[in-house]
Amino acid sequence: MNPVTETFECPTPLKSYLFKPDSYLPLVIESEGMSLIELWDWLTVNKSWLDQTLLKHGGLLFRGFPLSTPQEFDQFIHTIEPTTRPYIEGQSQRTKIHQQIYTSTEYPADQNITLHNELSYTSNPPRRLFFFCQIAPQEGGETPITDCRKVYDKMNLSRRDRFINKKVRYVKTMHNGKGFGKSWQQHFETSDPAKVEQYLQQSDVNFGWKENGTLVTSQVRPSVLQHPESGEMCWFNQADLWHYTNLGAIGDELVRLLGEENLPTNAYYGDGTPIQPEDLSAIRQLFWNEATLFTWHQGDVLILDNRLTAHGRKAFKGERRILVAMA
Repeated sequence: MNPVTETFECPTPLKSYLFKPDSYLPLVIESEGMSLIELWDWLTVNKSWLDQTLLKHGGLLFRGFPLSTPQEFDQFIHTIEPTTRPYIEGQSQRTKIHQQIYTSTEYPADQNITLHNELSYTSNPPRRLFFFCQIAPQEGGETPITDCRKVYDKMNLSRRDRFINKKVRYVKTMHNGKGFGKSWQQHFETSDPAKVEQYLQQSDVNFGWKENGTLVTSQVRPSVLQHPESGEMCWFNQADLWHYTNLGAIGDELVRLLGEENLPTNAYYGDGTPIQPEDLSAIRQLFWNEATLFTWHQGDVLILDNRLTAHGRKAFKGERRILVAMA
């Protein structure tokens, strides 16, 4: 499937082109000497074009603009998006840098991160993601991106139907300040249990507290979604990322040490039955097979439609600083 039969001509004075002739994701929007003031004006005037083009391509890569700070990245975002959101319920380690801007996942540099749609397990996932390359890595560190429409279409039919019918149950164990993974205070950016409980009740999440202050949550979410604007079907879940097999031998060791019921994160079918590891492995491989990789340049900004496009990370060498915001 290729949902893009033509690319909308980019409004002057910028130019746009496909990153690869055979890949419509991402569309590159490039500048030669545009100032930030001129960029803010261009974004404001051409917001409708950006919305329409992002819906077609699923990802836009702005390149050649003089952005260098988190504050300038924040201005870029808010020129086209009125509000951003905190990383509530997020499972990965991040540091808040400015306003609602965070570091990308702080995960060992020598390991890849499985492709996924951000916070797809929440009751209200982000519509859009914004990535900013403040420091480009010396080697590797690409953010692979995959069209979830293609994943849906190419998924083995019996596997796809099984996931659609059973849905996915996400189970999370969050310690009270000491243990594996993130604490519940880090997950919800508060130390007030009442605020956490209110959020969970409003978000259709089952929860319980252990005597030692550990919080355990469980929520069932769909495996796919129909895009609310385009009507296209997309693969949209993080079962393969949450399941302990995603960590390989480390996951097996965590099960041995903690017991499967005490893992920081794990995934099951919606009815609580186990998901076969071979299914999860096949899903991960399909995402990687369909992924587009590009080398980060300092100052790059990548906008993704989070419903249409999954993202991950390749291992890297040297310093790498990619900032992220969600809307």
